[in-house]
Amino acid sequence: MNASSRYNRQIMLPEIGETGQYKLLKSKVLIIGAGGLGAAILPYLAAAGVGEIGIVDDDVVELSNLQRQVIYKNSSVGKYKVEEAKSMVTALNSDVKVNAVAEKLSGKNAICLFEKYDIVVDATDNLQIKYLINDACLITNKPMVYGSIFRFQGQVSVFNYQNGPTYRCLYPDENSSSVNCTDAGVIGISVGIIGMLQANEVIKMILETGEILSGKILVYNVLNNEQQKYDFEKNDSFVMDRNIFKGKYSQKENTVEEISTEAVLNQIDNEEVLFLDVRNEDELPKITFRNSLQIPLMNLENEIQKLNPNQTIYVFCQSGIRSKMAVELLQNKEFKDLKSVEGGALAMKELLKKEIKI
Repeated sequence: MNASSRYNRQIMLPEIGETGQYKLLKSKVLIIGAGGLGAAILPYLAAAGVGEIGIVDDDVVELSNLQRQVIYKNSSVGKYKVEEAKSMVTALNSDVKVNAVAEKLSGKNAICLFEKYDIVVDATDNLQIKYLINDACLITNKPMVYGSIFRFQGQVSVFNYQNGPTYRCLYPDENSSSVNCTDAGVIGISVGIIGMLQANEVIKMILETGEILSGKILVYNVLNNEQQKYDFEKNDSFVMDRNIFKGKYSQKENTVEEISTEAVLNQIDNEEVLFLDVRNEDELPKITFRNSLQIPLMNLENEIQKLNPNQTIYVFCQSGIRSKMAVELLQNKEFKDLKSVEGGALAMKELLKKEIKI
């Protein structure tokens, strides 16, 4: 490898040198999520010369993503994020091998994917996926670089590093609720800062230098620039092996039933069906039926008493992602007849070619 030109400025650092650059070249890093955090993590790992990077995400680029997911362009809208991210990395650094996996991380593919990499980076905003990442890292003995954002505050930590504390040691309650950026709002700078801090932890682990955030969580507030670091201990009470993992996650696969836009619109006048809109109140286009109710996803658990668990409920959001999360939440509360509307309000609007007001 002729690293003298591309990587000269970091090879000059005594903590890196030619030996460290070779470690970067031989390293394999898997990033789960190609959204705001992933968009900050990915270019810095690629530019530093990480040899192989995997990106896992089944989502496509939406216009609202561009405010914070800065590796995408206007022309990326409607295309798979992982493919656009791969193109960006290839243009930035052709030395890097990029594996684009346009799939949702699940109990079926997590272990197989994780076994191929040295470090796993959590760049998601889904609570259930974070527990899945943690548990798959335990099975495969991989460190998990964690990041999360809530409005103007972010968190960074490293779990399962050299048998250190795990995500469950810090957050043992798997049934707690969390709000993602779509519902809570986020400024792009927040995900940029936290994503770069995650990339920093990855590079330190590869180079075997510096102090790793294992057993520590860094909390950063972009409004006042306050930063705190808290210690937490390992808790060995949680046991995870391959059989437990398979039993825990296999039963959760493919539990969300979807319904096409065409089929759902045939039920507009069916009073036995409830259309549940889990978008925020200011989101457009407005979709209003006689038999519809709007409860933003972030409020759903607290307002669940408004719903009849025995009623047929068609859940929709903007594009079909949050509605699946809402269905999973309601299923855990013993709701039975639930379907997520494919494509959400955007697909419904496109089909009707006008706002629906009935």
